[in-house]
Order: sequence, then structure tokens, then C-alpha cells
Amino acid sequence: MTAILAIETSCDETAAAVVVDGRNIASSVVSSQVDLHAAFGGVVPEVAGRAHIDLLTPVVGEALSRAGIARGDLDAVAATIGPGLIGSLLVGVSAAKAYSLAWGLPFVGVNHMEGHLHAAFLEDPDMALPAVVLLVSGGHTMIVHMSDEGRYRLVGQTIDDAAGEAFDKVARFLGLGYPGGPVIDKLSATGNPAAVAFPRGLRGQGFDFSFSGLKTSVINYVRKNPDTDVKDVAASFQAAVVDVLVEKVRAAAGQLEAKSICIGGGVAANSALRAAVAEAAESDGRACFLPSRAMCTDNAAMVGATAWYRLRTDGPTPLDVAANPNLKLRFEV
Repeated sequence: MTAILAIETSCDETAAAVVVDGRNIASSVVSSQVDLHAAFGGVVPEVAGRAHIDLLTPVVGEALSRAGIARGDLDAVAATIGPGLIGSLLVGVSAAKAYSLAWGLPFVGVNHMEGHLHAAFLEDPDMALPAVVLLVSGGHTMIVHMSDEGRYRLVGQTIDDAAGEAFDKVARFLGLGYPGGPVIDKLSATGNPAAVAFPRGLRGQGFDFSFSGLKTSVINYVRKNPDTDVKDVAASFQAAVVDVLVEKVRAAAGQLEAKSICIGGGVAANSALRAAVAEAAESDGRACFLPSRAMCTDNAAMVGATAWYRLRTDGPTPLDVAANPNLKLRFEV
């Protein structure tokens, strides 16, 4: 049995978890800062970093308590080293290294995006591979071909705004508050997705994404048509985003002959996206993995799952490794 204490502080969620053998979640604790940043309409890096300092020790203590495990029973300590906000990353990385030194345990540095890829194995250890994974969050939108665990190839990515970023910016413009994804998702349920024909960026043009033009179209339309029901604007915007995401991941799965389609990242909690991906996969005869909403948002369990894999394949991470806000996934050439 290999028990790993994992820490995640890449953005505005302070999280810790204990994961056993890379697949079993003994505990997972997440302290959200959403209310703290809502007044600013988005994440304030300095505020996030200070909050992590205050919250991390009690969150780690709660994770160990819930798991019913003592530090002497742990085999390693892991933390997200990037990508993310540098001030936030430094809090988690510094704490994990301190625990590693104090307890005499190996340290494992984890790529946040690889964590989202491994989240699938926590809930579906037998997910059919090869798989095409759509990773959609506030900072990233990409399609990844996973031929095996730990073996990835980049298929396509956004050339400007990430999908989650577009949701937040449109929600802010419409005066809907922060975070934008959940509120637009909820509002869209009562709106008409065909009310406004917003553009579908790069449709039929490979596997890359572009959402900047869509965001601008929403702003221009509302300025010219201020009386349009905000529910219809939200639903039409969401439909444009979902249409492009599903069309491209579906085409990639077909071209690469993937056995399954998987989604991950914060935007993977969107109800319209989940329904559309499931329908497309079923129609094409492919398995579909939709993570629970708890596994979509940032959490430390996915970090622990990745750390277990990396510890076996790469060994411990040197303690002089630095937090890297621009850390890239290791893709096959």
C-alpha cells in the first residue's frame, strides 16, 4: 500500500487529500475562496496567496484526520508545482517540501493539467484507452490524446481565450457575477439557445479553438440590443461554446480511433457540455467518461493520483525544483 498526502494550491482552491495506491481516495478536503474573490469579479492573485497561507495547515490536518492516517503511515508528499498563479503555487510547494523534510518522505511535484487527466482513473480505473480527453478550464482548453497512462499527445488547443475565461468575461459583462460558468449554466436552463446566432470560432478548421471573437460578439450584440433577455443571451453564448467543443473532440476521437471520450477541468461541470458529450459518444459507439463535479474542479485527490504514477515511473522529485506558473505537459514527440 502506498499512501500519499497531496496538496493543491494552483489558483483559488486550498486542497489536500490522501490517496492510496493511486486509485483510492481516503480523504479529499477543498476550501474554496470563491466568496473571497466574488467582490472583485475574479481571482486576485495576492489575496489568493494570503488565503492559502491561512487555510493550508488546517486543510491538511483535516485531510489526515478524515483518512484516519498518521504521518508515519504516509509514503510520500506531493504538491502541484504548476501551472498556476506563482504566489499560490509557492504556498503549496513550500509546505509540501517542509513536510517532506520534516517527516523524511519523498516529495513529488505534479503538473496540474496531468492531474486533471488522472482524475478519470480515480472514478473509472478501467477507462478504455486510447482516449481523447477534452480539458476545459479557466486557463486551458485543449484536446489531448491519451494512448496510455502517462502518454499524451496534444491534438489541439485554444489560440486565445480559454473556454472558462470566456464564460467569466461574458458573465462579468452581463453583470452576472463570479464565477461565470455556474451562473451562465443555471441561467441558460431557462433561456433560448437559438435566440442569437453567435459565431462558432474555427469551426471545421482543425482541432484548435478560439473564443475571443465569440466574447466580442456577445458584447457587441448586447450593446446594440440592450433589451434582449439576458437568459437568451446566456443560453445562446453557452450553445456556441458547447457546439465547438463537442464538434472538435468528436472529430478528434473519430480521426484517432479512440475507444472513449473523456472531459476534465472546471468547465466539465457544465450541464450542457456533459449532456452533449455523452450524446455524441453514444451516437458514435464510444465509451464516455464524465467526472463527478467534485473531480472537475481543482482538488488534491487528482494530484495524489498523478503523484502515485510519477513516483513509480520517475521517482521522487528533487527538492530544488521550482514552482513554475507556465509549466507545460510532457507530450510525446
